[in-house]
Amino acid sequence: MSDLIAVGPPARRQTRQAARLALGTASALGLARFAYGLLLPAMRDELHWSLAQAGAVSTANGLGYLLGALVTAAAVRRLGTAATFRWGMVLTALALAVTAASDAYPVLLAVRAAAGAAGAAVFVTGGVIASRLAARAASGAPITVYFAGTGLGIVAGGVGIPPLGGHLHLAWAGLGVAAGLAALLSWTAAQAGEETRSGKEVQAGEEARSGKESRFREARAATAGRVHVRPLWGIALAYLLFAAGYITYITFLSAYLADRHAPLGQVMLTWTALGLAVVAAPALWSRPTAAWPGTRALAVLLGLLSGGAALAMAAPAPPVVLASAIVYGATFMGVPAAVTALIKAYTPPADWTATLAAFTTIFAAGQTAGPWLAGLVADHTSTAAALAWTAILCAAAALIAACATPSRRAGAGPAEKTPDAEASTRQ
Repeated sequence: MSDLIAVGPPARRQTRQAARLALGTASALGLARFAYGLLLPAMRDELHWSLAQAGAVSTANGLGYLLGALVTAAAVRRLGTAATFRWGMVLTALALAVTAASDAYPVLLAVRAAAGAAGAAVFVTGGVIASRLAARAASGAPITVYFAGTGLGIVAGGVGIPPLGGHLHLAWAGLGVAAGLAALLSWTAAQAGEETRSGKEVQAGEEARSGKESRFREARAATAGRVHVRPLWGIALAYLLFAAGYITYITFLSAYLADRHAPLGQVMLTWTALGLAVVAAPALWSRPTAAWPGTRALAVLLGLLSGGAALAMAAPAPPVVLASAIVYGATFMGVPAAVTALIKAYTPPADWTATLAAFTTIFAAGQTAGPWLAGLVADHTSTAAALAWTAILCAAAALIAACATPSRRAGAGPAEKTPDAEASTRQ
């Protein structure tokens, strides 16, 4: 750690870069995944869907995410981490724009799957870049800031989508434009290799050679990296349950409000507060994620998430639902941040890409099944069942995480740092 402090640039520089990188999660998650929950009530009514059909559209996004996670390592080997992130952002924007072109159910399933695949590439590679920034800064802040970007996308959706009412095509087109802008603004933030020193200009030949060396290191790391899941099996199982549970709350929240005839203002306030809570989450969880021992932070996050989902069912009054959304927003994106931090702590840096991809695959499998299954249950009961689904699965995940004991055999201490690890942290 002392080496990182000695050679790394100021932490605030890395955090500023992570803030622009956070537009990746804003687009891939906030816009391309979660904003669908705002559109679900209108799509259900206009297209005459059941809740299971509506959930299956979210499942298609999750399935695409799963496939994207499986091919991300290959994309990194071919293109490099930064280029994979950038083109994932572009494809995410295109998929959202194409969603506005048709109401046909098979077409919507296909484009939602495409958005999920592109989002997985953004999420995995952005997480790797954020992890490298955190290592250079000797701080967990870049990771939590990166995940907090999701809140920006949720706020944008909460402010922009409900006033459009049933204008579905316009809403999807607007999401595509917003994602395209995020791709443009985050383009230069996706620096996976060395950064320039002290603002000095570097000759073109040196830049080209540095870029080639960085691409070579990334390709070698993606090829040779080992996957560490067995030593982290308790974390992996908790992450699977979390993925199957958390997604149903935000998918069906607007439908839950619509069934209770919530006014437009309440829907906008609830979603905006949820998104702002996501943005504020790093201030709450950056230190616990970095400092609390073992899986304590993960277990606490999952427990609070379960309680927040249960709160809305206990009393569906507007202030209570608002409090539920705030608790949910302040915790759910902290879970991937905590899992990423645990992967960093218990695996060698050279294996971060492979292990993050494996955990993203586990996550995607859970969130693929969750919305469709919860929608089936809700069709036979009510939309409140989707919230109960979240509360139950996240409570189980919290118990598993609290009992998990990751194996130190997966980790590489300072003395075991590999050449790839040093390359990822060297100025």
